[in-house]
Amino acid sequence: MESWARRCVVHRGRVVTAWVLLVVGLVAASGALGGAASDDYALPGSESQAALDLLADAGLEVSGDQAQVVFHAADPLTGGPVRDAVEAATGQLREVLPGATVVGPLDPRGDHQLSADGRTGYTSVVLPDLTADDLHDVADELAAVRDRFAGADLQVEVGGVLLEAEQEGGPPSEVVGILAAVVVLVVAFGSLFAMGLPIVVGVVGAVSGVAAVGLGANVVEMPAFAAPVAAMIAIGVGIDYALLVVTRYREALAAGTAPVDAVALAQATAGRSVLFAGTTVVIASGGLVLMDLAVITGVALGIAASVLVTMLAAVTLLPAMLGLLGDRIDRFGLRRRTTPGGEGTLARRWSRLVRRRPLPWALAATALLVVLSVPALDLRLGFADAGTRPTSDSARRAYDLLADAFGPGTSGPLVVAADTDDPAVLSELVTALGDDPGVAHVTPAAVVGDGTAVVSQVIPTTGPRSASTTELVHRIRDVHVPGTVGDGTSVHVGGTTAAAVDFADYTADRLPVFVGVVLGLAFLLLLVVFRGLLVAVKAVVVNLLSITASLGAVVAVFQWGWGVDLLDLGAAAPVEAWAPMMLIAIVFGLSMDYEVFLLSRVREVHDQGLGPGAAVTEGLARTARVITAAAAIMVCVFGSFVLGSSRELQLFGFGLAAAVLLDATVVRMVLVPAVMGLLGHRAWWLPAALDRRLPHLTVERPPGGEASYPSHDLRDRKEQPA
Repeated sequence: MESWARRCVVHRGRVVTAWVLLVVGLVAASGALGGAASDDYALPGSESQAALDLLADAGLEVSGDQAQVVFHAADPLTGGPVRDAVEAATGQLREVLPGATVVGPLDPRGDHQLSADGRTGYTSVVLPDLTADDLHDVADELAAVRDRFAGADLQVEVGGVLLEAEQEGGPPSEVVGILAAVVVLVVAFGSLFAMGLPIVVGVVGAVSGVAAVGLGANVVEMPAFAAPVAAMIAIGVGIDYALLVVTRYREALAAGTAPVDAVALAQATAGRSVLFAGTTVVIASGGLVLMDLAVITGVALGIAASVLVTMLAAVTLLPAMLGLLGDRIDRFGLRRRTTPGGEGTLARRWSRLVRRRPLPWALAATALLVVLSVPALDLRLGFADAGTRPTSDSARRAYDLLADAFGPGTSGPLVVAADTDDPAVLSELVTALGDDPGVAHVTPAAVVGDGTAVVSQVIPTTGPRSASTTELVHRIRDVHVPGTVGDGTSVHVGGTTAAAVDFADYTADRLPVFVGVVLGLAFLLLLVVFRGLLVAVKAVVVNLLSITASLGAVVAVFQWGWGVDLLDLGAAAPVEAWAPMMLIAIVFGLSMDYEVFLLSRVREVHDQGLGPGAAVTEGLARTARVITAAAAIMVCVFGSFVLGSSRELQLFGFGLAAAVLLDATVVRMVLVPAVMGLLGHRAWWLPAALDRRLPHLTVERPPGGEASYPSHDLRDRKEQPA
């Protein structure tokens, strides 16, 4: 790392130029060759996919984007000027969307789209599969029709999956996060130049990551939220990684080290931590590919690509920029540079306070994390629908109108499909479903397609995100179908709601295994890096508490609905089925970052003569400021996504922000110092046989010589084991 950093400084002009060309080239290539986003939640081998395949084999068109234009009036829609407006709106939809199948509530084929009282109806719009650009164009056309025909006598709203493309507006969340990060960096560094470097690394990572997602869409399915998630992670970790390196560089300058040597020192220490932490995030994200789910694979690869580029920028572009600035990094400073040993006075006092009574502090921090983890026991996976959006949203108002007029289950019908040409085969099943208290309506079985399949539609009494609807899906499959249909006929329950249930069940079954793999990886990595058995065990337990506490916060807010009105997050709903795995992978990588940065300093000073308690104090004193600043930046960047309109990004950003906040405060400032104080020298114990077999890997080792210690801590060198 040291020699690599020196080369980057020597060839700084070429390195910076190469990065400019790389970023510009990626953006240009993505714009010219990038693929379209595709939200593919298909689950091969599932019941819902089997139903879809059965209908497709029968020649029935079962794919395509859909929307509903909903009409509501005080008087029935079947007469007067209101009728004319509904028919005119339906006619205009046919004109502006010539490739769509448009059926209005007043059409002969649309009589079921008119409510019993005649005051609410909807025009259904079905199109072939659309690209992302086409999706936006259609959404614009739908919104134009809505705005033209809505008036005092007629309410017109638009709902359906097409409206996902319309949920934009206001400044991008990334911009808000970067602006907040600028404020934190100015406060942390007190220098405009020092502040600018982490921003450059974060922006380079974000732009390159988004471009990589666009290019990757040609190879794998990339959901629409993959690009903003990749940008969110790249900005957060990019600023975080650069902050660690720049802090070490400025410390070295303050100690009188020449700029070139300071860059080498920063890369040999903090740069190693960046490589370790970044590689951990890439591995954890890449591990999600093994879940074999298209939507998770796309996002995971997008995150891995953005973090990889960001990590490379932190160890190549950043040294080059430090070489360009040299000792001018503190020019235009807003406050005086801190002298060596002057940092961390408050943190040093805090650590000594925790050291005096480590057991009560450890128990208090653990109790807090356990309490925050309690909601995670009620974690229910699923997918949100338009009913979770704010009431200011047209899709939410359309959802409410349909639910009031036709019942909440109308938004998530179930499709029962059988591979037979005889509707009588399902007659007993249809009767049983009609008697089920969870079914509002079931249609008679009918032959569809080329005559080789029979279908019946089931309308639940509850909405798609209700736990009762999930229970109904399982009840139909496990009780009604086996009890009413003979063995010779294959019957499958499908539809979007059933597909969401299958997806949630699939991820829930594999979540414990994934958590176990992640924690096992954390144990092995830290065991190799720090060569302390109890340190590694402690890290696993602490990581588990951080993960469960952040998931608990997500459940409390997004599933239970605590504070959703205050944050304008819409209604409570199940947690997105893909989110826990993604959160666990990223939180694992970020927590390893702080773990390595803190404990490497503790191990460094411990190996150089300080007792275990004093080493914890000195390590915390030297890292508290940068950990606090890095955490504040990540909380701002991740938290800014709560301001957006996408529930997926709101949930993901909130979960990451909560995890980082807890990890940098309760865990790193209280729990870790307290536990390390309790363990004492035992924290670094490693059986001799294991020590001989483990590979040697150093992180945060300064090149040559011992670090200097502030004079007021020299007395701790003779400290006895805690």
